[in-house]
Amino acid sequence: MANFFDLVGRIMISAIFLFSGIDKIFKYDGTVGWMESFGMPGFLLVPAIIIEILFPLMVIVGYKTRFAAGGLLLFSLLTAFIFHFDFSNQMQVIAFLKNIGLAGGMLFLVVHGAKDFSMEKKKNTFVYKKSTSF
Repeated sequence: MANFFDLVGRIMISAIFLFSGIDKIFKYDGTVGWMESFGMPGFLLVPAIIIEILFPLMVIVGYKTRFAAGGLLLFSLLTAFIFHFDFSNQMQVIAFLKNIGLAGGMLFLVVHGAKDFSMEKKKNTFVYKKSTSF
């Protein structure tokens, strides 16, 4: 049962990135303008969208989970410090802390990886079974 909850947790923590990446596609021009207002070049939106869609999917299915979680950890910290560092605005403080919390959850995945219900576990099981059949 704990391994099932591991999957549920991976889905829950990945959902915010996944939906945010998809939202950026539909609001591309507005997001570019918002990023540029912080001094960030607009062309960085494309890699941000790729990171926010690809890495959460990798975490959910449990494929290279530690790598993907590490990427999302760095992404969360960077966006916290670049876009949400205005502590005079309560909403920005909340967004900053949300990103720090997400980074903490991703750190947990970097350390522990995915459990059952993951492609990594299936691959390791297959390799183990294959090597013991000789």
